[in-house]
Amino acid sequence: MSSVELRGAAVKAARRAYAPYSHLSVGAAGRTTDGRVLTGCNVENASYGLTLCAECGLVSALTLSGGGRFAEVACVSGSGEDLTPCGRCRQLLWEHAAEGCTVNGTRLDALLPQAFGRQDLPYGTDARQGMPYGSDARQELP
Repeated sequence: MSSVELRGAAVKAARRAYAPYSHLSVGAAGRTTDGRVLTGCNVENASYGLTLCAECGLVSALTLSGGGRFAEVACVSGSGEDLTPCGRCRQLLWEHAAEGCTVNGTRLDALLPQAFGRQDLPYGTDARQGMPYGSDARQELP
C-alpha cells in the first residue's frame, strides 16, 4: 500500500469518528512491517479526559490482530489534513513502531526525541510480557 492509499484509509477512518464535542474527526492508519493495514478513529467522551485518540484505536487494532510493529502511520482529519499526534499518542506509537517508522512522512524518533521505552525499564524487560527487550513474542490466548 502506498503512502497515498494509507492516507486515504486514515481519512475513511476519520469519517467514522465520534466527535460531538470538538467536532474534530481524526483517523489514523498504520502499515505494519508485514504489510497489514489497520485503522483507528477518535472516540470522544463528555468528560473529555476519557476521550480516546485515533492512535489509541490504531494500537488496539494492532494488538487485537496479533501484534507486530508499525512501519508507517498516517494521522489526518476528516478532510484529509495532516495532524500530528499528541504526546501521549507519540509514546503509544513508539512502543509499537519499527525502527524508522514515519508518521505523515516524519520519522517518529524526530517527533519524540529521547523517547522513554522498554530499554529504560529495569533489566531491559518488556513489562507487558516479561520478555527480554526487543522480543516480539506474544502470549497465546486461552
